[in-house]
Amino acid sequence: MSFYPSLGYLIFGSRLRRLSDYFLAEVNKVYAHEGIAFDASWFPLFYLLSVKEKLTLMDIATELEVSHSAVSQMVTGLKAKGLLKTSRCEEDGRRQWVVFTRKGEDLLQQVLPVWKGIETAMGALAQENRQSSRILEAIGAVERAVEDAPLADRIRQAMAAK
Repeated sequence: MSFYPSLGYLIFGSRLRRLSDYFLAEVNKVYAHEGIAFDASWFPLFYLLSVKEKLTLMDIATELEVSHSAVSQMVTGLKAKGLLKTSRCEEDGRRQWVVFTRKGEDLLQQVLPVWKGIETAMGALAQENRQSSRILEAIGAVERAVEDAPLADRIRQAMAAK
C-alpha cells in the first residue's frame, strides 16, 4: 500500500495539498504550452475581477476568504507586471479600487479558453467513478463543518477525550 493512503485521515490535509499542487502545476503546463504568461495561483483574483470588474482590496479579501494582507501582496505583484491598477475610492480615501489594466484585460481574454478547458477536463475527471463524482459536494460539506467547529477545536476535543 502506498504511504499516503496507509495513514488515513492523519494525512488528509497533506493529500489535499499535494493534489492541489499537482493540479496547479498541470494547469501551469497548459498555460506555458499555449504561450500564455499566466500563473494558476492568480486564477481566483482574475476570475473575480472578470465577473465584478471593479472591487476594493477588502471586497476581494472577503470574497476569496483570505487576509487583506494576502490580497494586497498579490495585487502589488500583479500591478508590478502591469496587469492590474488601483485607484483611491472617492467616497472613502482609505479604500482602493482594483481593476484590470489593458494588458490585464488582454491576458484575461487569452486565459478564458484555458479556463473552459479546465472546467470540462476536471468535470470529466470527477465523473470517472462514483466516489469522485461527488467530490465538490464532499469538499463543501467539510468546509461548512469546519466553519461550524474549527479543526483545531476538534483536535483538542479529541485529545481531551482520550
